[in-house]
Amino acid sequence: MTRSGITSPHRVLLVEDDPGDVFLVRELLAEVDPALQVVAVASVAEAVSGDLLRSSDCVLLDLNVPGSQGLDGLRRVLHAHSGAAVCVLTGLDDEHLGVAAVAAGAQDYLVKGKVDGQVLIRAVRYAVERRRAESSLLRLREEQLAAAESARLERGLLPSPLLAGSSVRARSFYRAGRTRSLIGGDFFDAVLGPTGTVHAIVGDVCGHGPDEAALGAMLRVSWRALVLAGVAESQLLPKLQQVLVSERHDPALFTTVCAIAIRPVDGERGQAVVRLAGHPPPVLLRPELRRLTPPVGVPLGVLPDALWDPLTVPLEAGWSVLSYTDGLIEGRGPEPGEPLWEEGLYDMLARERETDLELLPARLVERAQELNGGPLADDVAILILSEDGNP
Repeated sequence: MTRSGITSPHRVLLVEDDPGDVFLVRELLAEVDPALQVVAVASVAEAVSGDLLRSSDCVLLDLNVPGSQGLDGLRRVLHAHSGAAVCVLTGLDDEHLGVAAVAAGAQDYLVKGKVDGQVLIRAVRYAVERRRAESSLLRLREEQLAAAESARLERGLLPSPLLAGSSVRARSFYRAGRTRSLIGGDFFDAVLGPTGTVHAIVGDVCGHGPDEAALGAMLRVSWRALVLAGVAESQLLPKLQQVLVSERHDPALFTTVCAIAIRPVDGERGQAVVRLAGHPPPVLLRPELRRLTPPVGVPLGVLPDALWDPLTVPLEAGWSVLSYTDGLIEGRGPEPGEPLWEEGLYDMLARERETDLELLPARLVERAQELNGGPLADDVAILILSEDGNP
């Protein structure tokens, strides 16, 4: 590095057919930087052959070497090595070519007879730095485009509940635990089935990598397809387990699920049928806060002939129910050294009784993060279903 912070090049490739000019350039550069190696070739064809371009920090290119006219030589050099730092040399009568060369991709131009050693070495150094900066900006732009494309794909995998025409409303919260990701292994969805039953699911694929995120998205889409196809509520989890077993990349991979079906009942407000597959139980928020205790079956993917027994809950006017993944309750709780767990969440819900349902999911995550002392490490999915007064 020089004192100005500019990296000093070690090797310069000089494309020049005039022996006098080659001698002059060597002498000018040697006066300022004796350690700088100058490799001279007489034509662009020699420059682009072998590994000369890639092994040189900068190319000093005479635009008038034999076999090259105008900017043809520059274009050949950049075509052979798009990352080359090129400083072109022009004659007194061809200064306009230097300007055109910079527009075509060169980093700078110098007019023969108007430079000394200091000007020449400075031009070489800054040409190298500008090319590095341009390459860094190009890589950054490519990474930004790739990240934006990935975000668009991931965003397209997040659900939009299909509840139009039902008397049920959904509020949700989702945050992936993986850095720079929009989706993780957790998933949720809510769909109005063909018989008028509203089905909802909150699930968690064990693991935190992109493969688990893809599997979670695939399970959600498969579950929605099963609901819309009219598969009976009691068969949804067995069918979803078949999908999991056939698609998982690791035979030890399992998925926990909370499935809720809101059934309309003639003359009444309906009932909720809850099935748990190794998942935290939901909480009835309104009209009064109450823990639901359905039988907890094994997670999907553990036993091929597993059954998941239901809990049927009558629904009263103004009902609402909360389901979530364990990422919400596995951070630190109010007791030192203890996670929040279900008991801590229940106490939190009791203190948030007056919080609007629209704000409640984000508020719960905010409170959990305050107790945790920072962001929650795992994926978090929250789904609140409630009676809609204006279906």
